[in-house]
Amino acid sequence: MPDMSKKLPTRQEDYSAWYNELVKRAGLAENSAVRGCMVIKPYGYAIWEKMQRTLDDMFKRTGHENAYFPLFVPKSLFEAEEKNAEGFAKECAVVTHYRLQNDPDKPGKLRVDPNAKLEEELIVRPTSEAIIWSTYKNWIQSYRDLPLLINQWANVVRWEMRTRLFLRTAEFLWQEGHTAHATATEAVAETRQMLDVYAEFAEEHIALPVVKGVKTPNERFAGAEDTYCIEALMQDGKALQAGTSHFLGQNFAKAFDVQFANKEGGLEHVWGTSWGVSTRLMGALIMAHSDDEGLVLPPKLAPIQVVIIPIYKTGELDALIERIRPIQQGLAQRGISVKLDARDTERPGFKFAEWEMKGVPVRLAIGARDLDAGTVEAARRDTKQKLQLPLADVVDSVDKLLNDIQLNIYTKAKSYRDAHTTRVDTYDEFKAVLDGEGGFVVAHYDGTSETEELIKEQTKATVRCLPLNEPDEDGVCIVTGKPSTRRAWFARAY
Repeated sequence: MPDMSKKLPTRQEDYSAWYNELVKRAGLAENSAVRGCMVIKPYGYAIWEKMQRTLDDMFKRTGHENAYFPLFVPKSLFEAEEKNAEGFAKECAVVTHYRLQNDPDKPGKLRVDPNAKLEEELIVRPTSEAIIWSTYKNWIQSYRDLPLLINQWANVVRWEMRTRLFLRTAEFLWQEGHTAHATATEAVAETRQMLDVYAEFAEEHIALPVVKGVKTPNERFAGAEDTYCIEALMQDGKALQAGTSHFLGQNFAKAFDVQFANKEGGLEHVWGTSWGVSTRLMGALIMAHSDDEGLVLPPKLAPIQVVIIPIYKTGELDALIERIRPIQQGLAQRGISVKLDARDTERPGFKFAEWEMKGVPVRLAIGARDLDAGTVEAARRDTKQKLQLPLADVVDSVDKLLNDIQLNIYTKAKSYRDAHTTRVDTYDEFKAVLDGEGGFVVAHYDGTSETEELIKEQTKATVRCLPLNEPDEDGVCIVTGKPSTRRAWFARAY
């Protein structure tokens, strides 16, 4: 149960402390006994489940099927695509032995059995391209086997040294799609389609406005020809990469010799994609919308959309609950997730604070006097506004209210994003914005890795993306003065 005895740190005072404390106090997650790993608690996992169900339905509507591949990757397979292996090498956990034994020098303790060394070391997957493409070699022989559209829901391990709940942990949950195609055109179309799926999910369900774009070579996924991304802005002015979709070209197909017989009878290597989002979306959800009183959840992802709190005097609770039940049942029949908080161990004020901390979109406070008057008091979590709803059409009113809240949360986030997106033409302006209000800084640069690295070194800002909808525009690089034909979106980022 969250501690309501003291207020959260404010976002303005200490954004990082506010975030960490909110995650714990709202009952979303906590640190585990394993350094860098987290326990996702039931309320947090319920939000992830809603994300998972929605995305899974979207994947299936675009023709994808779910499968599952092993957690362990033989080192030789991991090394097959060199760029991918090099890109993840420093984050890999490696299994070298398969058995423990009693330690003869330390009674009651165990040690690795020196005689149980694996013939080949196993990598705990940081991503699954290697094990999946080695499998696709057996699944693909002919053009009739294509396209192959596979997704898996899984966990991965990346040995991060500096971790933060949901945003960066040594183990995290995600989905990863891996597809194979007969042509480059089909693979690029798939890559772009899945980027659009992610953007639609972010904006319509997380209520999170995103910028769709392509990464620079410096920021590209290891082993990809192109990486597309959606980028979002958090309330502290930092960007968060919310999802990526990669055009792999034929890199993995050639590394694992995945070929198909085309219609003419010749052999060709297939063209690949991979794409994924993770529990990092939970971090985006929290940081983009929440306030100093707790979570603010968009109704489409809230585990509990409406909480009903009875207002009663001693001895009245049971009778009042019977009068409230039809409202609870009516909301449930409409498909609205509703909780009746009938605990007699806590006062209404405590319950108000608890459910506010947990971000429940609508709170109904109902007493016998309200019911006698034919009204119900509703409170919106997003604006704190209190409303008197007519009892006769309370279900319709709450349904409409939830839709209004979903839209308002998105509109507020977009207004913040737009107000913190600044176009600059000089390096001095660029640095001033980053050191001031932050946010996205839209500027020309010469497109070279050297300039990109210099900007990162001097300002800690990176090219978040080259937006897909940004028109070409002649200009000059803010650093070198060399010609540029388009602006990039920069930001400091998580």
